[in-house]
This record gives sequence, structure tokens and C-alpha cells, in this order.
Amino acid sequence: MPEHSASPPSPQSLLLVLHDVAPHTWPDYQAFVEAVDALGEIPMTWLVVPDFHKRDPLAAATGFRQMLERRLQRGDELVLHGFYHIDDSPPPRSVRDYFMRRIYTHEGEFYRLDQATALQRLEEGIALFRRFDWPLAGFVAPAWLMSPGTRQALKTLPLQYTSDPQHFYRLPDFTPIAAPGLVWSARSHWRRSVSKVVCELQVSRLHSAPVIRLGLHPVDMRHSASRHYWMHTLQALLRQGRTPLTKSAWLAGR
Repeated sequence: MPEHSASPPSPQSLLLVLHDVAPHTWPDYQAFVEAVDALGEIPMTWLVVPDFHKRDPLAAATGFRQMLERRLQRGDELVLHGFYHIDDSPPPRSVRDYFMRRIYTHEGEFYRLDQATALQRLEEGIALFRRFDWPLAGFVAPAWLMSPGTRQALKTLPLQYTSDPQHFYRLPDFTPIAAPGLVWSARSHWRRSVSKVVCELQVSRLHSAPVIRLGLHPVDMRHSASRHYWMHTLQALLRQGRTPLTKSAWLAGR
């Protein structure tokens, strides 16, 4: 497998990150990934869910796993992205919890987990990657939401980093590294319209930033406006001379 860390990143980089990767979301991504591949050597980071919503287990998806293994051979990175990617904790009991877990997202799996439960799911995810002989350096919580127990669990595990929308955190000490990201909310027309404006403003402000993360989701691929935005933005950042890297490759140069 190619070692991206062998050559240091340029002063400015971009990270193309595919969220919520699972057997049933691959058809959403496939045409876009093929279009990116046609642009040249552009490594991607795939945030892989071991058993999406408890009905999409990787263990039963041989063809999908073989595709991911081919991506590893191309130099892509696989990251552990939750385990079930659904909030199955007891119902919320406060207004804040209700907002975070029922309005902001229904998928903040690690938002309310205690340390023991978080550790169990993280260890099961790590074991799955080992079973398939996939290298693993990072964990990203669904919706970037982590309980204090999750943070404590991460400090005990052989992982190198986690992240939120604007930072990486080196483990086990959670040392922050600024890494601004772009993300869309594409579930409705008005959300897509607002997302486009917000992301365009962010890109203009981040012109001199060392790195920009592009955080794509399967729903983005189902709408022409968001698909076009991501491809146009990727190509524009490449024309500016930004070096495309995986998360681990970029962190290796910091």
C-alpha cells in the first residue's frame, strides 16, 4: 500500500472525506468517486460504519469490503466512524438533549454513552478492522458528537486521532490541531441553498489556510446542486495548487 507520509505535504492541502460509508450508501457515492478518480491521483478518506443502523453489517458485504480493500491499495484511508451510527441511548430528559438528539441529529451514537459502553463499541470496531486486516489510525464519532465517557475511552486505545468539524485531536491527549472543514446539510432545498452560501463564504475566508477538509455525505450525492458544488470546489482547490491527502498523511506532516 502506498505510504503517503513518505513525501511531506505542500504548504496548503485539501482532504476529501466521505462520511457514512456502508454497503447501502456506496451506490450513492460510486459515480462521484469514479469522477474524482478520473481527475488523477486524489487520495480519499472513507469514514466506515461497521453496522449502519444495525442492519448493514460489513461482515456480510464481501463485495463491498473488496472494493474498500482496492481503495486501500490506491492509497486511500479507512477511518472508524461510530459502530451503528444511530443514537440508541435512553430517550432525552432535558431540552438541550432533546435538541441535540432529536432536532440537530438522530445519529449522535456516542453523544450520551458512558465510558464502558463507548469502550466496548470502539473495541468492537477496532477488532473488525483487524479482522479484515485494514490499517486504522482514526475514529470520528457520528455527527462529531462525543460524550465525556467516549473521550475517556479514546485515551486508552491504540488510535492516533479523532476530529470535530474544525479540528483534529491527537490521541491520547486530545491535542488540538486546526483543520477547518466544509459540510452541507442537504436534506431539503432550503438547507442546500443555505449550505452553498455558507460554504462559499468559508472558502473565501480560508484562502490561506494550511488545510481545508471537504466533508461529503451520501445525501449530498442525491442532489445535483450539492454534487456539482463538491466537484467544482474540489477542482478549484486543486487548481490553486493544494495537495490532496488523506487525514493520516496530512497529520504525519504536522
